[in-house]
Amino acid sequence: MKLLHSGKVRDVYEDRGDIILVASDRVSVYDAILPTPIPDKGKVLTRLSLWWFEQLADVVPNHVISATDVPEEFAGRAVRCRRLRMIQVECIARGYLAGLGLKEYERDRAVSGVALPDGLEEGSRLPSPIFTPTTKAQMGEHDEFITLDDVMAQEGPEVAEDLRRLTLAVYGRGAEIARERGIIIADTKLEFGWDDNGVLTLGDEVLTSDSSRFWPLAGWRPGGPQYAFDKQYLRDWAAGTGWDKQGPAPEVPDYIVATTRDRYIEAYERITGNRW
Repeated sequence: MKLLHSGKVRDVYEDRGDIILVASDRVSVYDAILPTPIPDKGKVLTRLSLWWFEQLADVVPNHVISATDVPEEFAGRAVRCRRLRMIQVECIARGYLAGLGLKEYERDRAVSGVALPDGLEEGSRLPSPIFTPTTKAQMGEHDEFITLDDVMAQEGPEVAEDLRRLTLAVYGRGAEIARERGIIIADTKLEFGWDDNGVLTLGDEVLTSDSSRFWPLAGWRPGGPQYAFDKQYLRDWAAGTGWDKQGPAPEVPDYIVATTRDRYIEAYERITGNRW
């Protein structure tokens, strides 16, 4: 196999003309890779993504060829995929106000140019889910909010509208399924690309604890931070260390590693109904 790219979390190989997407146990916060891996994280993300790709197969085509026809050393954390020409937009759907979306709202009463009503607070449910795209920054750089008009200028009006429609459709289906299982999907990030036949196709991962905010429905209370089954737990820990988010990131204590692993697994089990 030929290594094509090593990202913050995934390594991408070429094999027999296909792509082998390998999810590592690395974890990044604030665009920096933490020096301490989270055991089994890559396998959890892979298994959850594969489950979601099946649930969403009638909503949008995806890049999966096989989860078993992969090199033995990557078994459980790799997927054989069709090669896509990736669109250089991070497609984000938000159903609740949190994170950078909250900061944008507090400043502009809008996110990515989408106007929102007054009176919302951290954790508030939005009147309806919104499409809030960002740039797709290189490693070490920061994604920046852009508007639907920006996506239209870059990709054309028809493609931009398809990205918006599919992003909200994936989020809507995923949020409905997860809510039935006691999980709120507050927001999620998706990536799309073109296959060899020119079909817009869902790639990368989908609706995982790395790409989404997962909150327990029973404990949801607007007005402050929510209990997180996702990477927010690590973000909050890292921010609380006094780290300036520059240079080398701090080592993660064992108890934070164990709690992060447990929360990722609990999200997987609650959503899929499968035991880890």
